[in-house]
Amino acid sequence: MNLYKILIAVLLFTIACKSKQTEPTKAVDSSIYYTCSMHPQIMQNKPGKCPICGMELIAITKQIATAPDEIKLSDQQIQLGNIHSDTISKSAIGEKTVLTATLNFDQMNEVSLNAKVMGRIEHLYRKNVGDYISKDEKLYDIYSEDLNNAKQEYLMLLEKQKRIDNAVIDFNELVKSAKNKLLLWGLSEEQIKQLANNKSDPLTSFYSNTSGFITSINVKEGEYIMEGGSLFRISNLSTLWVEAQVYTSQFAHIDKHATATIQIPDLPGKEYKGTISFVNPEINPDTRINLIRISIPNTNGQLRPGMPAYVFVNNAKKSALTLPIDAVLRNTNIAMVWVQTSTNTFKTRMVELGLETDDLIEIKSGLMAGDIVVTQGVYLLNSEYIFKNGVNPMDKHDM
Repeated sequence: MNLYKILIAVLLFTIACKSKQTEPTKAVDSSIYYTCSMHPQIMQNKPGKCPICGMELIAITKQIATAPDEIKLSDQQIQLGNIHSDTISKSAIGEKTVLTATLNFDQMNEVSLNAKVMGRIEHLYRKNVGDYISKDEKLYDIYSEDLNNAKQEYLMLLEKQKRIDNAVIDFNELVKSAKNKLLLWGLSEEQIKQLANNKSDPLTSFYSNTSGFITSINVKEGEYIMEGGSLFRISNLSTLWVEAQVYTSQFAHIDKHATATIQIPDLPGKEYKGTISFVNPEINPDTRINLIRISIPNTNGQLRPGMPAYVFVNNAKKSALTLPIDAVLRNTNIAMVWVQTSTNTFKTRMVELGLETDDLIEIKSGLMAGDIVVTQGVYLLNSEYIFKNGVNPMDKHDM
């Protein structure tokens, strides 16, 4: 009886072992991977939850590329990855050049006040560079032998004109000639009138014939000055020069008649417009820098020489193949785009880049008009290629 029970137990154990051996093992399907609908960069080979947002991962069927350097995506992958393509065509593109600059005096509005006669400067009424001078304001007193002699001659002729009535000598012409001499030496009509009434003073005052800021003083009290010698330089700040430095590598791309936008860091939020009025024909051999000049108005007087500035020059536009900047993958050596070769199938292509603006970039070679290029989602497409093939497509082009 006991032997019978043992045989039945052995038989049942054997049947159980065989049933376990014949039970099929659940294999991992290599044609499916799991991703997050909110974060498609998450890709796993088994179900689970997204490590970023915690949502359940969804199954995606892998597609086999039609060629080793291509990748084929499903409609769901393209939708989740927000991948968009567009046909490349020609459009107008122009480079915007940013230059550093400094505000300077407008030398067209700068005058030099020179001595009309030789003499000694007895008194200066303005001694500081930067002082503002109004028109007809007294600048200096001078002692001049030549001028004093001319004044005495004028007074003498006036006296003779009153006392002597001689038809042979025309004192009116002599007085007029002496007066003109005083006018040429810088005296005003009012000064000559006072001279006739109050007799002669050994010192003569001279006045400014313009208004502006003193930019240089070239004489001191007690110094002798020759006729024509420079005493003051006065600049009117109604307009200023913006002088920008241009490197030789930038110079060829700049439109010499372009309209520029000027921004002053010391005056945030304000912009000034002007056109390039002068291009220095000489390049500094040491720095390889050229100079361009733009004249801008100083309407409210806030601008001052010496202020730093930025100049934005919009150069002449040209027709070229262009893409959005985000459509191009770049490293230090190459630039690459993804081109759609057929439905949901994409391939990399190396390109040569040209001008670049805020949102567009010129394609000089590598593409033709009519090619369909991925304009959005290129980084996700690149990541998908690396996940499927284990290699970065840029590394293949970079070899």
